[in-house]
Amino acid sequence: MLEVKNLTVGYTSTPVFEDLSVKFEPGKITGIIGPNGAGKSTLIKSILGLIKKQAGDVKLDGQEVSKVRQKTAYVEQRANLDMSFPINVFDVVLTGTYGRLGLFKSPGAKEKAAASDALEQLKLSEFKKRQIGELSGGQLQRVFVARAVVQEAEVVILDEPFVGIDMKSEADIMRILKLWRDQGKTIIVIHHDLNKVTEYFDDLVIMNHGIVAAGPVADVYTRENIGHAFSADLGNVLFEDKGDA
Repeated sequence: MLEVKNLTVGYTSTPVFEDLSVKFEPGKITGIIGPNGAGKSTLIKSILGLIKKQAGDVKLDGQEVSKVRQKTAYVEQRANLDMSFPINVFDVVLTGTYGRLGLFKSPGAKEKAAASDALEQLKLSEFKKRQIGELSGGQLQRVFVARAVVQEAEVVILDEPFVGIDMKSEADIMRILKLWRDQGKTIIVIHHDLNKVTEYFDDLVIMNHGIVAAGPVADVYTRENIGHAFSADLGNVLFEDKGDA
């Protein structure tokens, strides 16, 4: 269980959100949705300790996440990455093993085999020697999911993993996410395509500078909550044929 309690985070004196509390359950794929600037990426970066929190606690199974960071994996937005960096696909995936090796240890046969297996799972074996800048958007995103595979983390957080990728890559990534879910991992996905919410997620968090609603998709994904977080017009468009009031 990943639990956020009374979290306040801001980049200036004005908080992005205040006193935010939410739980992410193992064995579930939880989507986070909300308008641009709602605080979605800020929430996950503060969970991971990439942004300093002003108040509150983030705990994984009762321990501060900062003390069990190796149990988490993060697939960030591709737009934040340097595609010119001279590293090939295999070596990117292999870096996912570093956190478990300990100081001054290098990956051995076991780690290299795990990297090769992860590439095969994501159907990327033929690209293992390519520099990352030579890949398509979908191929590159699969590389970073493969890296998360070898981390063997209990919690996997993905920030907009489906933006600008092909349908095949999206399907391959969802296959891995569902496999992780069935293994009891906690999967958190910041997502933008509201039409895929009911297909992809078990639980849903709707944000707009705080939590609008959180819980099972069937309970949370409603015209009222979408209207409150985004706009009444969008809620009407999404639910006009669903009879949801």
